[in-house]
Amino acid sequence: MVDTVRGCVLLLDGTPDRRRGVLPNPTAHAIAGANPRRFLAADAVDVVQLPAVEGPQSALAYLQHAAAVPGPLLVWVTGRLMIPARRGGELHLALPGSTPATVRYTGLPWAWLLRTLQAHAGPVLVLADLEADPAARPHVESGAHSGELSQGVPLFGVVNPVPPVAAREAGPYTRALLEALQTGDHRAGAVLDASALHRQALLGAGPGQEALPLQWGVPGPVLANVAAPARPHPRPRQQPRPRPAAAPVPAPVPQPAPVQAAAPAAPVPAAEPAAQPQDDLLPVILAAAHAGRHNEAAAMAAAGEQQALRRYGPDSPEAGLWVEVRADLARMAGDHARAAELWMTAAGGRLGRSGPADGEVLAAVKRAHFCWQHSGDRAVRLAPALLALWERLPGGEGAAEHIRMRLQEAQEVPPTVAH
Repeated sequence: MVDTVRGCVLLLDGTPDRRRGVLPNPTAHAIAGANPRRFLAADAVDVVQLPAVEGPQSALAYLQHAAAVPGPLLVWVTGRLMIPARRGGELHLALPGSTPATVRYTGLPWAWLLRTLQAHAGPVLVLADLEADPAARPHVESGAHSGELSQGVPLFGVVNPVPPVAAREAGPYTRALLEALQTGDHRAGAVLDASALHRQALLGAGPGQEALPLQWGVPGPVLANVAAPARPHPRPRQQPRPRPAAAPVPAPVPQPAPVQAAAPAAPVPAAEPAAQPQDDLLPVILAAAHAGRHNEAAAMAAAGEQQALRRYGPDSPEAGLWVEVRADLARMAGDHARAAELWMTAAGGRLGRSGPADGEVLAAVKRAHFCWQHSGDRAVRLAPALLALWERLPGGEGAAEHIRMRLQEAQEVPPTVAH
């Protein structure tokens, strides 16, 4: 019997403002939508997303559960760092409802996160795309230079000032990092070097002078190289370590985030990996899109789709993947209405091939919903098709109700959809 290496990816969103639930943290959305299980050097991967966890004890419980998984552990942290207005000095990751006046009780102390990850028996890596308010910034800089911000836990990322207006796109560091992870390195082996990947992401992002890069520690084999022809996952050398003595609450078994209209970015359950479009063409397309040559990128993707249609047929997974590429290119170009249409087309194709229980169908519908929320005046026209998809998915009632409310606000009558 061959041992299976099981790892875990934990997506921790520290977005403090409850109103951002209507517009999800775009950085967290981009990470969850990129199918992060592909990036972990493990045979089987659990993906747990905490998009709006209530209270530090609940967040700690999920962290402890993730740390108990013996294989590689990737913790991706986004959101805002704060210090309490009174008795300040200890950094906290803001959670829903956190303010400087309340973060001492409502936020997750950064030291709790580090202490929990120190107890992990396998290789661990923290990737962070964070912002810090002016009061927290000096503490972040001090901790970054002294090592207190990592306390021996491998940590890579960037901390930016709080922007004056909430961003509608993922942070440039995360975009560059995801592009590098999705492209991989044809010259490397089965595992990527996190340090080199971090430097590549910083160069691609071109962070401003006020951005504070974070780089501390040497992680083990955590990040998988998707460009490797065959990826036998390395077996991590594990030494048993005691768990923390005090556990404030019992660690629950993580479940996929419930379907809500407010959070269309939740990750999907584990699914069989789908075939990818031409690996040699995708990096060229992404490079063109990131350089602002959106028409060129769209034309190349359309050509790739036509080739897949001729070779595999219109209902094939290969052709469907190119529809998803075109959808993401439309989003990057700012045409969210077109992106929503394409994601709905992709979701409908997956629904026909594998049925409503397929997690990839849910992921595609959630991406369509996110783009639909940003489609402006065209949202009403797109709403019936999106509503029809949600009504066919288990647990889609909340999102469907959200669409009906939008239609009512626009004085439109939602159509009756046959199940």
